[in-house]
Amino acid sequence: MRTIVELPAEQVESLDEWCRQEGVSRAEAVRRAVTEHLRKHRTGGSKRAFGLWKDVAEDGLAYQERLRSEWVERERGWS
Repeated sequence: MRTIVELPAEQVESLDEWCRQEGVSRAEAVRRAVTEHLRKHRTGGSKRAFGLWKDVAEDGLAYQERLRSEWVERERGWS
């Protein structure tokens, strides 16, 4: 897929220098940069969730029961 991106002149100059050193085209350099960025900054998925509770002192079941008790209290107040 073709995409047009505008870059400041100083970025283009630095990119061109890097491309010459690496022996790759601008397009390949941008593809690599996007791939690396997405690898580092993926959103969602199990990697972000894994270990989420490791520093929480409250047991997961106790947390769930506490939240659900709040729902019951709210329902009673709405009736």
